[in-house]
This record gives sequence, C-alpha cells and structure tokens, in this order.
Amino acid sequence: MLDYLTTEIRNFYSLQDLRENIEEKIAQFKTLAEEYSQWLGSLLRELESTHKNEEWFKSVSALEKYAKKGGGRKETEKKSGKEKTTLAEWVAVKGLMLNASDQGEVEILFDAIEEIHKKIEQLTRVKEAIDHLERLALGKDIIYVAYVHDSVPQKIVLRRKKGSEASEKFTYAADFSMIKET
Repeated sequence: MLDYLTTEIRNFYSLQDLRENIEEKIAQFKTLAEEYSQWLGSLLRELESTHKNEEWFKSVSALEKYAKKGGGRKETEKKSGKEKTTLAEWVAVKGLMLNASDQGEVEILFDAIEEIHKKIEQLTRVKEAIDHLERLALGKDIIYVAYVHDSVPQKIVLRRKKGSEASEKFTYAADFSMIKET
C-alpha cells in the first residue's frame, strides 16, 4: 500500500504533481490509520470480557477515544500530566523487542496509529507550504527535486528545465538594415 523506500530523491515537474502525490499519501495514511483503529477496537472489545477490571485495560479504553480522533497516547498523557508508560513487559533480543501478551498487541497498535497521525500532520504542513509556493507563481519551467524521507518531503531544490535553459542561452538576435533605392 505504501512505498517501501524510506529515503529517496524524486523529481516533480509541477507543483500540482507534487501536491497530488502528497494528497495521495495523506489518503493512504488515513486509510491505514482507520484500518488499525478498527483492529484496535475489535481487539479491545474481545479483551473486555477477560480484562475489563484490570487497570491497564481501563486506561487503554479511555485512550482509544483519543486515538480515533487523531490524537494519541502522548497527547492524552500531556493533558493528564502523565509520562508515556508501556502497557506490557518487553524483552530485548538482539535489538528486537518481544512480548507475548495482549497488552503488547494493544501497545503496538497505539504506537502505529500515533506515528501514522504524525505523518498525516507532517504531510498536511507540506501541502500548505506547496499551496503557498503556488501563490508565488514560480513559473512553469521549474523542476522540483524533492528529498523525501519516510514518505514526507523534507527539502526541495528548484531547478530550471533543460529545454527552457537552453532556449535562453541560444537566442538569436539580428538587426537588418536595408537601403532604399530611389
């Protein structure tokens, strides 16, 4: 669904192409966030019968409402004054974290949803910057060379298209004078 390259250089031949690419990625991320939110909701409903009286489940159920609105654990914890805590006990194995509990699955779903919402925010800011660039009317003979990291354009180099550059260098100017015979 999403591009697998995390860092790339891409050429866009118009701001509209760049904007369309950003809008497409925003739509993909929103779809993925919705998919994960549904997965999380189903998992929590499933776990409710066995874990509803446990403290971790009560706090996760409250957090789920914020996750659906586009917020995350960090935003909720900022409001409540708590620091981010893990729900489950994780074991490190050569740099990889492992867990075999229901809390672990809930935690990774929250983490994924939170990261996806951050990407949507970043892409929305880039889209606003592109809208601003369009109002500047930079011209149609520009190539936008974008440094894209984790699906978000970080830097853009403006370069003239080769054809227009050559036409400026090799213009032919001549003056003719004619003698009028009388």
